Amino acid sequence: MLIVGAKGFAKEVLEICHQNNNLENLVFYDDVNDDVNGLLYGKFPILKSLEEAKDHFEKIDARFTIGIGNPLVRKMLYTKFVELGGLFTSTISSSCYIGNYNNSIREGVNIMQKVVITNDVHISKGCLVNQLSSIGHDVVIGEFTEICPSVSISGNCNIGSNVFVGTNATILPNVIVGNNTIIGAGAVVNKNLPENCVAVGIPAKIIKINE
Repeated sequence: MLIVGAKGFAKEVLEICHQNNNLENLVFYDDVNDDVNGLLYGKFPILKSLEEAKDHFEKIDARFTIGIGNPLVRKMLYTKFVELGGLFTSTISSSCYIGNYNNSIREGVNIMQKVVITNDVHISKGCLVNQLSSIGHDVVIGEFTEICPSVSISGNCNIGSNVFVGTNATILPNVIVGNNTIIGAGAVVNKNLPENCVAVGIPAKIIKINE
């Protein structure tokens, strides 16, 4: 497995791999930070070039996951590493609870510690569901959406692609959130939100529409 990123959230993904006993051939990738080199924690190699990543995919292990937040960055990195021959792979914590009926989790999803997912939930490609969040029944979440820690999504919600839901936000039942929308930390969303907006507060109000 190659984890894209070697700081911050990438270290949390490492913990999921450790808990799942999935450390064989584990490496990190970081071509941005000059202060990250050699071995992370004295054990895991840090690759610094796309050529190294491609060689790793071809000769050792094609799997990769994204250890960086931000929906647009995640989508860009997905495209880049698939083009190198990588196999987009999910990492799902052994401490989370996922219901037994009609759930769908697509490739490249990161589900972190102590997340609760009930039934009839569809989580699309490349999503990040961070620790202590909960997702109710009959929820659809679009591609590369980021759910920050301790978010509560109630039943019968439809969350678009490339959405960012801030820490401790609550989305009440039967709400539709459009693509590319940002929901601020602690917001309570009680009505539908259009695409490309920023919404904050209790109840959430739109403060910006992005072109």
